[in-house]
Amino acid sequence: MFSDLGRAFEQLGDPAIRKVIWISIGGALAVMVLLVLGAGAAMQWLTLVDWGWLDGLIDFIATFGAFVLAFMAFPAIAVTISTMMLEDVAEAVEQRHYPGLGPARPVSVLAGLVSGLRFFAVWLGVNLVAFLLTLVLPGINLVVFYAVNGYLLGREYYEIVALRRLPAKEAAVLRRSNRGTVFLAGLVIAVLMTVPLVNLLAPIVAAAFMVHVFQRLATKISESS
Repeated sequence: MFSDLGRAFEQLGDPAIRKVIWISIGGALAVMVLLVLGAGAAMQWLTLVDWGWLDGLIDFIATFGAFVLAFMAFPAIAVTISTMMLEDVAEAVEQRHYPGLGPARPVSVLAGLVSGLRFFAVWLGVNLVAFLLTLVLPGINLVVFYAVNGYLLGREYYEIVALRRLPAKEAAVLRRSNRGTVFLAGLVIAVLMTVPLVNLLAPIVAAAFMVHVFQRLATKISESS
């Protein structure tokens, strides 16, 4: 599994994956600039007090506050943008390491929506249980956090990759028969998500990593059948 992770990091230099990285970072910077400029323009338009010097000070504080908030939100914005392009990441990994696979299965908008809603329902239920556990058994917050997110992230990224190659029912059967491997992969992804700076690239690395994990599982099944 760690060799799979190593190959995922190694491919960050791939032109197709570099494109996703630059778009996500550039998009996040653009959103950040727009937020700050918008806040500054809004404060210039508003006159909160009659004293010019005090109104100017309020404008400066509000604009600076918008900059701080935008700066803090930058990682989340970059991650959100890159998450919308994970299909491109998976395709780049498949083309380099698994060229014999052929074109991926098209995933319909409805199938993607159903998968997303189902994942949200699972996420809500599992996190609610995890929250209740931390109230009953304080001190295990970190263990619960990684355990819950290992399960959720493993499932989410597995489905992103698997549905490109298998119908939903077959993908679910393969996941259930290899739930331990998928959970461990999710645990690795959960750790990546909590490492500063690395978390900016975590969705991209996670998608590439899960392609290798899925292909290992699919190959093992095909060889045993």
